[in-house]
Formats: sequence, structure tokens, C-alpha cells
Amino acid sequence: MSKKPSRPQQPFRRQSGPRPPAKPQPTTLAGDLPREISRLPDPANDLIYGLHAVAAALANPARKHMQLLATENGLNRLKEEIRELSLVPNLVHPRVLDHVLTGQQAVHQGLLIECKPLKQPRLDEIARDGLLVLLDQVTDPHNVGAILRSCAAFGVSALVTTARHAPHETGVFFKAASGAYELVPVSRVTNLAAAMEELKGYGFTLVGLDSEAEGDLRDAPRTRPLALVLGAEGKGLREKTRATCDQVVRLDMPGTIKSLNVSVAAAVSLYAITH
Repeated sequence: MSKKPSRPQQPFRRQSGPRPPAKPQPTTLAGDLPREISRLPDPANDLIYGLHAVAAALANPARKHMQLLATENGLNRLKEEIRELSLVPNLVHPRVLDHVLTGQQAVHQGLLIECKPLKQPRLDEIARDGLLVLLDQVTDPHNVGAILRSCAAFGVSALVTTARHAPHETGVFFKAASGAYELVPVSRVTNLAAAMEELKGYGFTLVGLDSEAEGDLRDAPRTRPLALVLGAEGKGLREKTRATCDQVVRLDMPGTIKSLNVSVAAAVSLYAITH
């Protein structure tokens, strides 16, 4: 029986064209520790980034500082803000801060400080002779941070917000507050209407802000203790909150648009009732 002739072996030829892209390697904070730092920040602590927020945290004697990560440029800007640092900084490359803050799209300005959370007061521990701002489920951390900054500017004694449906202490919130979190106490309550009734018992007059109200803010009482109540973005004051206010007023605006972003409305209202 005759054998079939063997097929001549083809020479190996390299395929032309670009190589296929390499598969991306998974990156996790726990398993990919940058060489420049000995440990990653504890997510249970406050992670504060940005020049003004970090400077304010360093200047706050009530803060327990854990570690300060800074780029060379960030440290130079910080030294212009605070001449003497109470914490030895850990100099890092900007990519280290990008890595630690993965997913936050953080504008960290080359600075990140890890601090133990501040102990904030209960409602019955707040000063009872000043001005308060109450937020009814305002959810955007940028808005709440901006409102807190206005509170610091206009001498507000404390900001009262709900425990649920409100932003908590995150880097975005600290950055938006631009250091005001270190200056204005923030009290969180479970039931805002019940908290408002408690404040009434302490002698506070509660003035709600609503663009559809009949009364004008210029006619609202200004005698302290006074609390300004602001509603959520879009929804405004809830029915129960509105009913619990002593008076509901609007900002009288001459233009076509009759409502403002809640953080802008807070700033304008605080200016109006303090001047």
C-alpha cells in the first residue's frame, strides 16, 4: 500500500499589523499600595482634599490629624496658607493622590489629609441665642457645602440637616465647604419636624423659604433666636416642614425667574436677614 505524499511544511510567517492591546490589569486600593506611602487612609476617617479645606482642618485644634499627603507644589501652596504645619507631610507624586481618590474625580490641588471625624453636637447642645439654618433633605453635597460656607460667612451658629436623604462627610462635601466644616457645627436629626418643634421650645422662630409663598422675606422677623428653613432641590419644603414653620416667605425678585438654586437662595437670605 503506497504512502500519501507528505505536504511540504509552510514556513512560519509573522502576522502583519498592530498587536492586540494588552488586557487591563485590575487595580484595587487594598492590593496596589503606592511605594511612597506606608498605608492607605482609613475610609472610616475624614479624607479631606483641596487647599482651603486641608488648611482649615490643620488649623482646627479639635481635629486629630492622622497623615498628610502632599505633592511638592501642594505643600508650597499650603505653607503660604499656614506657616507652621502641625503634621509632618508625606511628599508624594500627584498620581498617588489620584490613586487614593480613585473614582471621586477629585480636584485635590496636591493635598490630602486624613483626620478622625469631628464630634458634632446634638440639637439640645446648640447655642440657643443665635441664627440657625435648617435643611429639609437637600441632597447635593456641592449645595450643602456651599450653604455651610455661607453659614460661616454670616455668623450662623449651626447647620441642622436630616440624617437620611442628605450628604454625609465626604471629600466632595469638604471641598465644597472650603474649610467651613471646621467652623460651623453640623447637627443631624432623624425627624426634622420634631426637631423644629424642639427648637420652638427653646424660643426659636422658624422662617421657611418658598418661592410660592405670599409673604416677603423683608417682612419676616429678625429677632434672635431665629432659624431659616430651606427645602430640597426641585421639591422645596415638604408639607409637614412647611406646616411647622412659624412663617413661610419668598425672596421677592424683580426678574422673570422667580426661584434660585438652594445654595444661592441661602446666601441671599442670610445676607437679607443679617443686614
